[in-house]
Amino acid sequence: MYTNNFEYLAPQTPGEAFELVGRLGSKARILAGGTDLIVLMKDKVISPEYLIDINNIEEFKGIKYEPGKGMVIGATTKIAEVEYSEIVKEKYYALYCAAGELGSTQVRNMGTIGGNTCNASPSGETPTPLVALGARVVVSSAAGEREMPLENFITSVRRIDLREGEILTRFVLPEPSPKSVSRYAYMGARDSMEIDCVNMAVSFELEDDKKTVKNVRLVMGSVFVRPLVSNAVPEILIGRKFSDELVEKAAEAAQSEAMPITDIRATEEYRREIVGVLARRLLKEAFAAAQEV
Repeated sequence: MYTNNFEYLAPQTPGEAFELVGRLGSKARILAGGTDLIVLMKDKVISPEYLIDINNIEEFKGIKYEPGKGMVIGATTKIAEVEYSEIVKEKYYALYCAAGELGSTQVRNMGTIGGNTCNASPSGETPTPLVALGARVVVSSAAGEREMPLENFITSVRRIDLREGEILTRFVLPEPSPKSVSRYAYMGARDSMEIDCVNMAVSFELEDDKKTVKNVRLVMGSVFVRPLVSNAVPEILIGRKFSDELVEKAAEAAQSEAMPITDIRATEEYRREIVGVLARRLLKEAFAAAQEV
């Protein structure tokens, strides 16, 4: 299968990129990793007249961490760079885990963290832990910048809050609490090279007594049109001493919040069951890890 004819453009600076995106509008698509975009073009789902390759723009690349302030990840940073970053592993463990589970080695070396978000697939690997970790996105244009929580940026399946002339340029992650931990897990038909039927991430913190839950944020993927932040789980756990009974209640609550569909990868019923399985697993893993911090 072949793509449509298009003009390839490769700006070298943010200004050049913003000018092209603003001028060409809906006729153009941004090319970062291309692991999703080119497939859609070959399948004739989209047929842009222009591809704007932003990989040569240094300002959109890289992982920068500042103690006490947090981390900034450029939108064109390759998934493999996230996977092999020691500081990501140390500070944002759930994101590190998710990056290592995305696609194949080849895909992780081509695909970008910004592309994985802008693709806006409910089963996307990195948006779930990013939301759990409190990530915000920065979208930029010739007119300036906007910043918002990632869970607000993804609005539905294949839909994002990106206005004409704007480019997603970076992710901003807050400094995690010294006593917090995070975990990620997924379920699919295979152990690798699989599109998740459910994925989940949790950020978790205990009080000084190492028993009482101080903070928890649980996010579910592939059970709604965008990453689904649980409201019920924090209500059940925060301020209470961690126990198997509370975990069971939290897992059941997460299942009740999930809004999965039936498709080729899994049924609605199976996805809902897996939400409970992953919630129990991650909450117990996070509790054990938090006791060691």
